[in-house]
Amino acid sequence: MPASYETHRRQLELILSAWGMAPPAAASTAEIMSWADLHGIDTHGISMVPVYDERRRGGKIDMKVEPVVSRETPVSALVDGQGGLGHANARRAMDLAIAKAKTSGIGVAVVRNSAHFGACGFYALMAVEAGLIGMVATSASGIQVAPTFGAQARLGTDPIAFGAPGRPGEPFLLDMATTTVAAGKIRNKANENLPTPLGWLVTAEGKPSTDPREVSKGGFMTPLGGTPEGSSHKGYGLSSMVNILSSALSGATMITDPMHTKKPGTQDIGHFMLALDPGIFRDPKEFRDDVAAFCDTLRATKPADPDRPVMVAGEPERRIAAQRLKTGIPVGPGLLAKVRDVALASGAPWIMTN
Repeated sequence: MPASYETHRRQLELILSAWGMAPPAAASTAEIMSWADLHGIDTHGISMVPVYDERRRGGKIDMKVEPVVSRETPVSALVDGQGGLGHANARRAMDLAIAKAKTSGIGVAVVRNSAHFGACGFYALMAVEAGLIGMVATSASGIQVAPTFGAQARLGTDPIAFGAPGRPGEPFLLDMATTTVAAGKIRNKANENLPTPLGWLVTAEGKPSTDPREVSKGGFMTPLGGTPEGSSHKGYGLSSMVNILSSALSGATMITDPMHTKKPGTQDIGHFMLALDPGIFRDPKEFRDDVAAFCDTLRATKPADPDRPVMVAGEPERRIAAQRLKTGIPVGPGLLAKVRDVALASGAPWIMTN
């Protein structure tokens, strides 16, 4: 039976606390992880618990540290994550970017010495809820993607998010990997011993594969576009852009560096956060009204299939969240068993019994 949002979030908080995370950080991180699962982004919430546990036990993530601002101007900030889990680092960075945008019209914050931070969309939504445009990007830990025409992994899923306020409660919120799918979708298939759809993965020889463990056997995830004929150069280019913004700008280890994720005590992932006040260009309400009207016109497009209406970015996730608030957040039995084992081994109470 799916767990309620409150139980789901509390279980994550208990596990994070058992790992030594300070109470405020544990509550904040659990909120971000549960937000992802609530909105159907099942790749970035509770499914990451076994991954985080493995990395912390391997000395790659320090759950007890807090981010430090190491350089700052009226419009920018550089945050050092101190080798900690990425959620608190990214939230601190976006808080800074928002505050600076409120004062100066624009705020940019970058993070180095961090780790996986969950779903990009959460941080872009922070800006939106402050009446701002938000843009977020992060480098990745896993090197799983070959550049277009390449036969060697050089890049990761390297996601990007963009949010803009429109009608209250209905922002435009794009959150996407620069690969065909997020790595977590493949991991979730592996957790339940299910095949992946064609197009997600290729073998080391470039042949299509449906094996969710293909990357561990030398294969690759595909860039957005899938194949050169399908314009995979676009996903490849976006992934490169994300790494430049997230790592080259912050000083985090570049994903192409042989030392990527190999430095002692840290994964050294980089993040990028931008907040922009539309009011520096025009009346903010007029901007929001235009965004709302634009999205309404897109939704009003005649659908190719009457049973599948046109939606805009962020809308499918909001619909899932509304449903899951009523019925609970589902977790596959294979994953649930893994999370339970981690919780009990960590000394955390197990409360996801219903």
